Amino acid sequence: MASQLPEIAQFLLNPSIYPDKPTGVEMMQTQMSFIFLTGKYVYKLKKPVNLGYLDYTTLEKRRYFCEQELELNRRLSPNVYLGVLPVTRQKTGFSLEGPGEIVEYLVKMLQLPQDRMLNFLLERNRVQPEMLEKVAQILADFHSRAATNLTISSFGQLEAIKINTDENFWQSSPYIEKIVTSGQFERLKTYHDSFFNQNSSLFKQRVSEGKIRDCHGDLHAQHICFADNIYIYDCIEFNERFRYCDVASEIAFLAMDLDHYGRADLSRAFVKAYMSASGDLQIKELLKFYKIYRAHVRAKVACFKFDDPYVSDNERKLAIDAAHGYFELADSYARRRPRLFITVGLVGSGKSTLAQVLARRLGLTVLSSDIIRKQLAGIAPTEHRFEEVESGIYSAEFSQKTYNKMFSEAESILKEGDSVIMDATFLKSEERGKAALLAQRVGADFYVIECRLDEANTRQRLSQRLKNTAISDGRWEIYEPQKNKFEPVIEFPADVTFRVDSARNMADQVSTIISKIAD
Repeated sequence: MASQLPEIAQFLLNPSIYPDKPTGVEMMQTQMSFIFLTGKYVYKLKKPVNLGYLDYTTLEKRRYFCEQELELNRRLSPNVYLGVLPVTRQKTGFSLEGPGEIVEYLVKMLQLPQDRMLNFLLERNRVQPEMLEKVAQILADFHSRAATNLTISSFGQLEAIKINTDENFWQSSPYIEKIVTSGQFERLKTYHDSFFNQNSSLFKQRVSEGKIRDCHGDLHAQHICFADNIYIYDCIEFNERFRYCDVASEIAFLAMDLDHYGRADLSRAFVKAYMSASGDLQIKELLKFYKIYRAHVRAKVACFKFDDPYVSDNERKLAIDAAHGYFELADSYARRRPRLFITVGLVGSGKSTLAQVLARRLGLTVLSSDIIRKQLAGIAPTEHRFEEVESGIYSAEFSQKTYNKMFSEAESILKEGDSVIMDATFLKSEERGKAALLAQRVGADFYVIECRLDEANTRQRLSQRLKNTAISDGRWEIYEPQKNKFEPVIEFPADVTFRVDSARNMADQVSTIISKIAD
């Protein structure tokens, strides 16, 4: 409620105080700032907090960091950051840029369109690889020009990196068994210790080659906007220790966040494009380590909202869910072996939904037979081909071609050490056996998830699907023929075979699966 907010935040919610006289003001907040959106502009007020890694406890510090935010963000978004404004106090109350005692400072920005933010576009499946390739080129150029010197380079030393990772662990330790499991926590610590012991020379080489730069420091999907230009904004101004980093850490941050949105395919395209533009091929050796570090950072930051008195119950729940997801993602990266999952199930049984939920939680690349089939046919994913059963692009010959392509792509990804889920019907035992052999051949762990749904719900879902823009051509007419062809999943051990009732909460069932396959 507004009455529970600090007095100055209540003042900034009043539309009449702003020069552009907006019709309303929307407030957002992070653990460190209140953010006020007027439609045309954004005004950011820093909270007077000391979170250990930042200190905004005095007015002078808040003024300094407002000015730093302006200067540093103008490197990548020069036309977005407009100025630092004082808030003054008079006998009649607060004033924006008026006479009186200065009591606060605000960063003023242009308000970028929310519906063009990368996180918004990812949620709606409106991001193409070319978009991330452009971001990669911008970042490669930015990093090549970013400052570096002996002081900045010192933050790439092994001892300095350990300070950051150790901080992650002690700051998230109060949330063990509240948000992160003790098993996840210990596996992450074990991974870090092992990586540091085996790669000290690699960190030294990165320093000697000038790969430690004054970077953005907080490069995730919410901080990239595709509007009339590509804007990369909201860098870290409050702690040089987080901004002075290996460019590999910066690239891993966005790559990890793309994985978190279930788009490991875009993550791979982004990393590949950056390596091509920068010539820095060594990033692959550091990518998993820095993905784990960045996922842990995001989980930790989400955990802090658990204790924020100004956060609503709904925001707190969303933050806890986000923290769970980032910890699961970090834990998944820390595994030594990649994983291959396959879905099994009839049309409309929830296979694609299951694949997307699992991909978000574990950073999997989703290989969809529906998409691959249409790519091979040279048609758009949403273009429908309601062929007769086993004819056209759904003939036995074309289906085999689709599966062959899916298997080929899966093998390539698995050999790079990344995990995959193949989203297809896998009705036949022979097809499932080929997947198991692929996993064995490339040294991946193998899991089968069968999706089930009763006929009444299946009919309803398929009917609704025809009214929406969907990739699948599945409809009720092919349900019975598929049912007659289906061979029950009985050929694998119980510990690698899972069954999901798609009429029940999918997230809860995925959580159960993840807990059972954890090392």
